Order: sequence, then structure tokens, then C-alpha cells
Amino acid sequence: MLPKHRLILLRHAKSAWPDGVADRERPLADRGRKAAPVIGAYMVREKLIPDIALVSPARRAQETWKLVRRALSKKVSEVEAADIYEVSAERMLDVIRAVEPGIRTLLIVGHNPGMENAASLIVADGNADAMWRMREKFPTAGLAVIDLDLDGWDEIAAGTGYLERFITPRSLGK
Repeated sequence: MLPKHRLILLRHAKSAWPDGVADRERPLADRGRKAAPVIGAYMVREKLIPDIALVSPARRAQETWKLVRRALSKKVSEVEAADIYEVSAERMLDVIRAVEPGIRTLLIVGHNPGMENAASLIVADGNADAMWRMREKFPTAGLAVIDLDLDGWDEIAAGTGYLERFITPRSLGK
């Protein structure tokens, strides 16, 4: 049986650290430009296509999303969400709670520590190996797929999620 709602958390791909560039303007590194399409192709193969994507305004998150989006089999609505740049897990929950209930699969492309902390806060149960790997490290281009038995996004809270899987470029052999 399919979950009522699915939350997909994607940490941006590996970024570069050029001198004199503000954090928000940091681009993807070569490794990140290679990893993002791999995750996009995986999402297509596994039918993990969101109804909408909330994407941080930071350049590295925007570039990650563009590379993932190119691989997707359908056009996905996207919203630049300033509220997910450098935020706490609790603030991330507030952003999710504001999503329309008709959206069944939500993708968020953001940053650590917010992504890792939000995933750990939301997930109460799930695939044991995936939970261990996610809590051990939520690396760049890490993808957490969380199933939720909620009537609407406004019901999301600590411990309401089931970690269906946790994927990284490395776990895909890339």
C-alpha cells in the first residue's frame, strides 16, 4: 500500500569553496556536477518523482536541482524556498506544514545540518540499515525517502515518519 504522503529530502551535491565567494553563491564542484544526475536517474528508475520541489536559493542547491530535474520524466513544479536555507529542523517542519495537502510527494533540496536534523527528527522507524547510515552521515547528494501516514502536511511532527530508504551516490556505486 502506498503512503498517504512521501517526503524526499535531498542534500545539495558537493560544492566548491572558491576564495572570496559568499556561502550562498558557492557553485557545485566537479564531483557534485557528476553526482546530481546520478541521483536524478535513480529517482526516475525508482519512480520517486515529486509533485513539487522546494529548493533553497543557494546556488549549489539550485544547480543540484537543475541537474536532477533534467533526468526526471515529467515537469515538476518548483518553488525557491528561502525558508530552508540555514534553518533548524523545527523550522523545516514549519515549512513542510505549510505545503498544500493535495501535494502527495514533496521534494526538498537543501543543506546540512538542517536536512540531517529534520530527517532524524521526523523518522521514528524504517529500514534499519538505512536509518543507521542516515544517522551516521547525511553526505552531499544524500537522498532520504520518508513515508508518512498523514492526512495533510500540517500533521507532520517529530516521529511521524518511516524511512523507506536512504541513498547516496556512493551506495549507487558512483
